[in-house]
Amino acid sequence: MKRIRHFLAFRRLNKNGRERTNSIGKPQSRSHQAKDVDVDVDVDVDVDMGWVGGLPNEIGNLTTLQTLYLEGNGLTGTIPYSIGSLSNLGILNIGNNSFQGHIPRDLGQLSSLTVLGLYYNELNGEIPESIYNLSKLRFFELANNRISGNLPSSMGNVLPDLELVRLHNSQFSGEIPISISNLSQLQILNLNTNLFTGRVPTNLGTLQKLEILFIDDNHLTNDPSMLELDFLISLRNCSKLKTIRIGKNSFDGRLPKSLALGGNLSQSLETLEASSCGIKGIIPNEIANLSNLIWLEIGGNDLEGEIPGALSRLSKLQKLILNSSKLKGSIPVTLCDLGRLYELNLANNQLSEQLPRCLGNISSLQRIYLGHNELTSVELSALWRNKNLQIVDLSSNNFNGSLGSEIGSVQGMQVLNLSGNQFSGDIPITIGRLEHLEKLIFSSNNLHGYIPESFSELVALQYLDLSQNNLSGAIPKSLEKLPNLVYFNVSFNRLSGEIPNEGLFKNLTADSFIGNKELCGASRFKVMQCKARSSSKTRAWKYILPSIAFIICLAIIVVWLMRHRNRNTTLTSQSSSLVTVKRISYYDILKSTNNFDDENLIGRGSMGKVYKGTFSDGMIAAIKVFNLDLESANHSFDTECNILCNIRHRNLVKVISSCSNLDLKALVLDYMSKGNFSSWLYSSDYCLNMDQRLEIMIDLASALEYLHHGHPFPVVHCDLKPSNILLDEDMVAHVADFGISKLLTQDQRILHTKTLGTIGYMAPEYGSTGIISTMADVYSYGILLMETFTKKKPTDDIFDGELNLRRWLFELYPDAIVQVMDVDLVDGVEENIKAKESCFRSIMGLALECTSDLPEERLRMENVLIRLKKMKIEFLSNVTEEE
Repeated sequence: MKRIRHFLAFRRLNKNGRERTNSIGKPQSRSHQAKDVDVDVDVDVDVDMGWVGGLPNEIGNLTTLQTLYLEGNGLTGTIPYSIGSLSNLGILNIGNNSFQGHIPRDLGQLSSLTVLGLYYNELNGEIPESIYNLSKLRFFELANNRISGNLPSSMGNVLPDLELVRLHNSQFSGEIPISISNLSQLQILNLNTNLFTGRVPTNLGTLQKLEILFIDDNHLTNDPSMLELDFLISLRNCSKLKTIRIGKNSFDGRLPKSLALGGNLSQSLETLEASSCGIKGIIPNEIANLSNLIWLEIGGNDLEGEIPGALSRLSKLQKLILNSSKLKGSIPVTLCDLGRLYELNLANNQLSEQLPRCLGNISSLQRIYLGHNELTSVELSALWRNKNLQIVDLSSNNFNGSLGSEIGSVQGMQVLNLSGNQFSGDIPITIGRLEHLEKLIFSSNNLHGYIPESFSELVALQYLDLSQNNLSGAIPKSLEKLPNLVYFNVSFNRLSGEIPNEGLFKNLTADSFIGNKELCGASRFKVMQCKARSSSKTRAWKYILPSIAFIICLAIIVVWLMRHRNRNTTLTSQSSSLVTVKRISYYDILKSTNNFDDENLIGRGSMGKVYKGTFSDGMIAAIKVFNLDLESANHSFDTECNILCNIRHRNLVKVISSCSNLDLKALVLDYMSKGNFSSWLYSSDYCLNMDQRLEIMIDLASALEYLHHGHPFPVVHCDLKPSNILLDEDMVAHVADFGISKLLTQDQRILHTKTLGTIGYMAPEYGSTGIISTMADVYSYGILLMETFTKKKPTDDIFDGELNLRRWLFELYPDAIVQVMDVDLVDGVEENIKAKESCFRSIMGLALECTSDLPEERLRMENVLIRLKKMKIEFLSNVTEEE
């Protein structure tokens, strides 16, 4: 029994016994773990404090209580209606707990309430109308719940004293009330990450005390009759406004020049974040009048023209983010005058000409993102003058020359991506000095020489990609000792010698080494077996015998060709560049399928049928026969030939040959004895376990990573789904059916098409506008991840109206997500439950990132592959610990 009066608070203590406080001096914590608590006590009201889990109804007996502060104590259950009886209560803060259910309408009886803090809980439903009777309310915080409904149009009239409104990360909808402009004391308005629609009020400029305005990540619009974003113009007289965030909305207009002219905003504004919200046109020079700007982010829009040199006047600027737009021209040399610049992001534009050498003189610059432009440079030594660089991404440009030994002096480097350029020369041995380097990507260049032994000193390295170069020599065995390396790729080089077999190499597959004919090692790498050293006589025969064998085989082939030259009409692929192992005639195909007998039919598709063919030499193949009655069949056949002749990968179905005449168009493919992934996933006789599903998804990610980033011309598959994933005898997954794929040329990053993929798997921008890019495949892959581990199809009957597979999982993630894990993974199997649940939760988080509505927010496949492989390693480690 404790005696309590006027003030009741559970307080968190830190390790030193001191109370944790936030910026306004109140205790704070978001952890739900058990903590030591104090109870401030006084005399008068008696109450039994035997609480476990939630708040008791008896709390309503504390009628003289003035402050109830229970923030961050892991309390559960519902909010007791009896709190409405605390007539003297002025402050109610129960944020950072796990309360569920609705907000009690009885709280509207607390006429003295000035602070209402219910943030970071699991509350749902709508705000009771009675809450808007609390006319003395100053702090109104309901963020990070599942509260829905509209805000009343009279909100600014009935709650006139509001100073702080935080309703972000919830499910509010409808329009932002115009009456908010009447809140003369309002300092912070945060409505981001909701479902608000309609126009942004144009009278917010009357809020003279406003310091922070967050309305980003909604569905807001502007007046379509206005060329400029009119609501921004009204803010120019807000003399205390420091932060504006309006990104991820549906505006359609230009940045107003007058935003930074006149008024007081030009002196107060520090952050302007307006990414991916439909801004178009040029960047006005007048934006440089915002003299106190620290953070300018307006990327992901339809910006065009050149980067204004006037931006150099923003002397306090630390972040400049103009990525994913249509900016052209050169990078202004005047940007080097930004002496406080920390991050420069100009990626995914159409910038050209040389990289300014003076960027290396900005000592504050730590992050540079310039990937996917058309920039050039002879050497990078000037850039390496900046010893403070941490992240450098110059991928997919036209850089050439050497990497420069000076790179070793940038010892704080964490990420270095120079892929997709024309760098040549040796990899500098000085790179071994970069002890903080976590990610190193040199793929798709012209580098030659050896892999430096100094790589073994990169103790923090997690990701190493040296693929598609001209590297030679052996793979240093010392790389086995790198403790954090989870991704390694040296495919398509000229490497030789034995592949190491310890450390990371125990977990690698053949994908990491494909295209290096002289490598040898373990059979799982699908390279030749290493042989013991032989005598000089044996070594001589090693070179003589292959020559003799080659001459004999060549003679046999010449004779055979002369005899059979006129025997049959050999039908070859329309693509002269398609490399085939066999020449197969129309007659051979008819015979192998017994005249296309239905007994040999193994599949049907939108473009034709697939038969199993058994040839006279014993070879078994899958024969895809196109339906020539369809107008699109010819185009589909040509597309598959064009795509498949340019790609080779372990996880892509291999083409053996192709045949074409007026009566037949067919592809002869590797036969996949285990059929398609869909039949296994939904089989009633067999259940794929967690490890098998993970391995199949890793195979698929490897294929997509190769298609998107493995060569100069990215391939977009456009129709990923379980039935287009085939499994061989060893359950290795192979991507098939490239009939509607798109090959992006060097100057293309997106493409429009009228050919649509499969409903449920298509990305939003693909289905609605026909816009495709590699990000469309990433979206489809995310849907496949969800389906694979929940066994719930995106076209399931439960998904109707606005509810789809992604939204369903998003609303359950992360706390309740394990409830929808495929029951076959856990039913009747008590082992490794915790490991499976943890892995499933991580996979669903990855899937949600892959399926973001906006393409630029999705992960690249190379990052997806890294994370999946890491998840598998963690899963196997957790399984071992449980056992």
